[in-house]
This record gives sequence, structure tokens and C-alpha cells, in this order.
Amino acid sequence: MLVSTPVKILLAEDVHMIRGALVALLHLQPDFEVVVELSRGDKILAAALTHQPQVAIIDADLPGLDGLSAARQLHEQVPTCRTLILTGVERPGMLQRSIEAGVTGFILKGSPPATLATAVREVAAGRRVVDSQIALAALNQRDVSPLSPREAEILTKTAHGHSAGEIASMLHLSIGTVRNNLTAITAKLNARTRVDAVRIARDAGWI
Repeated sequence: MLVSTPVKILLAEDVHMIRGALVALLHLQPDFEVVVELSRGDKILAAALTHQPQVAIIDADLPGLDGLSAARQLHEQVPTCRTLILTGVERPGMLQRSIEAGVTGFILKGSPPATLATAVREVAAGRRVVDSQIALAALNQRDVSPLSPREAEILTKTAHGHSAGEIASMLHLSIGTVRNNLTAITAKLNARTRVDAVRIARDAGWI
């Protein structure tokens, strides 16, 4: 009798209680094996290179590096690992960015356990999985991001807590250019502050 090899899973979720619940749910499936648990996005690539998971289940919002950026790294450097993004809210704009990042699956955190298990198996088999609520929201989404790719990049790094000086160094720009971009971003989004701009852009799925 042939015994199938369990699907090796990397799980990245920063909320300890949620991560524990997800691990418990995954361990109920005889064909799954969680080989590594993480709480930060900037630890995902190194862990994947070490453990060689077949599926990475990644929270969209992680400290250190957001889930989509981590998924893009995996797509480029560990192509054998497919990614399944979990999000707590419907973000229509994020769906297109997920596809561009090479993400294979995209589901809501509130999905039933059976939905998660099915999604993992589908993703492991190379099939794309998109939560129907997210897909419908994306179809109905008429708002196009007013941010340029550079502005989105700067705002994303701002959302991760980086200062204007740090962003300037990372993107090889002057501090003045970064500050001018942040001023323009705040105006484009009709935001009161940079923090407000981050919230607006995240809610719309633009970063």
C-alpha cells in the first residue's frame, strides 16, 4: 500500500493565538505537516530555503515585511513553494497585486476550516484559489489607485515604520524627494496625516 507524502507547510502569522489555532487545524489533516511557524515576514525566505515547504500560508499583514512582498520573494527564489495569502478583510486591490506577486491562493481568515484545508490541497496541486467574496469585490471595484508605483512603494515602507531617512537610503533617493512624495501621497488620498494615508491605502488594497 502506497503512503502519500504529507504536504509540507510554512505558516506565517504574527498573532500567537491565531497562529496556534491554524496549526491545530492543519494538524488535524493527515496529509499536512507544518514544518515551520513564523511571526515575521522578513524571516520567511530564509525559513523556506531551509525547510523547503511546498505551501506557504502567509498573513497579508506581517511585521518586518508584508505578506505580498514575502510571497514575491518566494515566487522568485523558491519557485517550488506555492503561496496562500490570508487576509482578515476584503481588499479588492490586493487581489491583482497578489497575482502579480505570483500568489497561488487568496482566502479570508474567517473561512471555515474545511475551506482552508481544501485551499491548501488545491494550491499544492498548482491550482489557483481565490475566495469568492474577494473575487466578487474585485469585480465590483471601480476605484483605481491614484498612487504611482514609486509612491505606493514609499507609502508601504512608511506603513512598516521606516522613517523618511531610512526610506531614502533604501530606495537611493534624497530625503527631500521622499518627503515630497509623502506630501503628494497625503494630498492625493485626501488624508489628514501619513498614518491616515496608510490606513486609506490599505483599506483600498493599494498597498
